[in-house]
Amino acid sequence: MKQQANVAVIGSGYWGKNLVRNYHQLGALKLICDKNKTILSNFREQYPDVEKCLALNDVLSRKNIHGVVIATPAETHHTLAREALLAGKHVYVEKPLVLDEKNGEELIELALQNNSVLMVGHLLRYHPVWLPT
Repeated sequence: MKQQANVAVIGSGYWGKNLVRNYHQLGALKLICDKNKTILSNFREQYPDVEKCLALNDVLSRKNIHGVVIATPAETHHTLAREALLAGKHVYVEKPLVLDEKNGEELIELALQNNSVLMVGHLLRYHPVWLPT
């Protein structure tokens, strides 16, 4: 049986809280990282079985975290995704991936070099209305 990947969600505010909930329901959520201590405190009550941290380095240094989910303000996506890829993590980034095309190309190249998955969250990408008939 294939082992399930362990995921950390970085940024658990407006949209991130939905990703936290969904990854927790899947049994993949192992760590929540947010700069906001109040948000983390609320998650301690809601998800007592999930670890919490304030710093990106705490996420990237953990060998048991295979992938990161980035749900932070768009202007931080490139830097966070780049650091995660350099740390050998698989990366899911909420849209937009980046604010500059060259930064996107850099992330794609890093993912290819590191044999890592780089994925952008497009909520309706697989909705039947967009699929060919």
